[in-house]
Amino acid sequence: MLKVENLKVNFGGIEAVKGISFEVNRGEIVTLIGSNGAGKSTTLRTISGLVKAASGSIKFEDKELTKTDSSDIVKYGITLCPEGRRVFPDMTVLENIKIGAYLRNDTIQNDIEKCYRLFPILKERKNQLAGTLSGGEQQMLAVARSLMSKPKIMMLDEPSLGLAPLVVKGIFNIIKEINDEGVTILLIEQNANMALRIADKAYVLETGKITMAGTGQELLENPKIKEAYLGKKS
Repeated sequence: MLKVENLKVNFGGIEAVKGISFEVNRGEIVTLIGSNGAGKSTTLRTISGLVKAASGSIKFEDKELTKTDSSDIVKYGITLCPEGRRVFPDMTVLENIKIGAYLRNDTIQNDIEKCYRLFPILKERKNQLAGTLSGGEQQMLAVARSLMSKPKIMMLDEPSLGLAPLVVKGIFNIIKEINDEGVTILLIEQNANMALRIADKAYVLETGKITMAGTGQELLENPKIKEAYLGKKS
C-alpha cells in the first residue's frame, strides 16, 4: 500500500533521514520506534507532503508522492495526526471535527456520529471550546479530526505524548479499533512497549537510519530493544 525506498530528507541543513526503506501493507499497524531526533517525525511529514524529500521514492497505491501537494495526498487517502495534537483552541469540539472534512464534498454527518461512537466524551463536549479539554481529550479530538477525511492510511505522530498511563491505554485501544475497522496505521511512538504490542510490523530508526526490523512481537522480545527502549536489562 505504501512503499518508501531509499528516502533521504534534509532538514535545517542536516541530513535527517539517510536513505531509509520500508513498506506498509493494507490493513497493518506498522510502527517506527526510536529516540528523539531519530528522524521519525520528519519521515511522516515527508510522506504527507509537508517536507520535501531530497531523493528517494514514496509510493502510495503506485502513485509517486515525492512531488505531490499535501492536499492531494490527503485526497488520495493519507492523513497525519500530528504530534502535540494541534487542535484549534478557540473553536468548539464539533467545529474542530468538521475541519477534518474540509476537502470532502459529500455528507459528513454519519462520520461525525462514528467519531462520537469511538469517543463518547467528544459528543458530551461538542459545544465546548477545544482549548478547555484535557490533554487526553484533545488527543481524541485530533484522532477524530483525522478520521473525518476518510483515510485509507492514518499516520499518528506520538499519540501518547504527555498523557497519563490510563489515558494512553485507552488511546491505543482506540487505534486498534480504528485498524480493525479497515484503516491502515503508521505509528511513531516513544512508548515502544505499547506500540510494539499492537504492531504487525516494526522498524527501529536511529539517527536517520533503519537499524532493525521485524514483527512487533520479535522486537518486543529482542534483548537490545528491551535494554534501549523498554528499560529492561537483557
